[in-house]
Amino acid sequence: MWHRPWNLLLLAIAALLPGCGYNTIQSQDEDVKAAWSEVVNQYQRRADLIPNLVKTVQGYAEQEKDVLLGVTEARARVGSIQATPELVNDPAALDRFVKAQGEMTSALSRLLVVAENYPNLKSDQNFRDLQAQLEGTENRITVARKRYIDAVKTYNITVRQFPVNLTAMAFGYKEKASFTVENEAAIAKPPVVDFSKPAGMPAK
Repeated sequence: MWHRPWNLLLLAIAALLPGCGYNTIQSQDEDVKAAWSEVVNQYQRRADLIPNLVKTVQGYAEQEKDVLLGVTEARARVGSIQATPELVNDPAALDRFVKAQGEMTSALSRLLVVAENYPNLKSDQNFRDLQAQLEGTENRITVARKRYIDAVKTYNITVRQFPVNLTAMAFGYKEKASFTVENEAAIAKPPVVDFSKPAGMPAK
């Protein structure tokens, strides 16, 4: 931790240097917060679809208890994580969030695959509407996640560059966590099933 004299010295140096970057850091920090908020909003939108989706599937495939329970439990794990703006400053917390969302994606994929075995469920209008909403939400999640990654990349580059890094240290701005290659791969494949095909036909 920096002692107070060092903080004052860094602050004085940053103030004297042209382009100390304080306003840039502030602006980019807000961009990251806004991008993260959109990520959370889209994941919440997906979570809000789950109860109706499970209820609809249960009406036609109640015997698929393990799959239905898996989706319900995955949603509960997602809901147990407080996805606050501060979470992006904690790589371990972000990893837990990403892992929970990846489990939700996997559980939904299994549920939609199971639905392929129930023609009456596939033709149910409510189910088809929910599936379309889910697919649209997954697309919005992908877009929001990409915007967040880009915002964090821009911010992190800024706080590492001299002399802006002096300003960042003086005011306590640190690099922010982002989606890694590994966890991005785990959640990047949306659970999409083509229900326009008759049961038994393989997907292209």
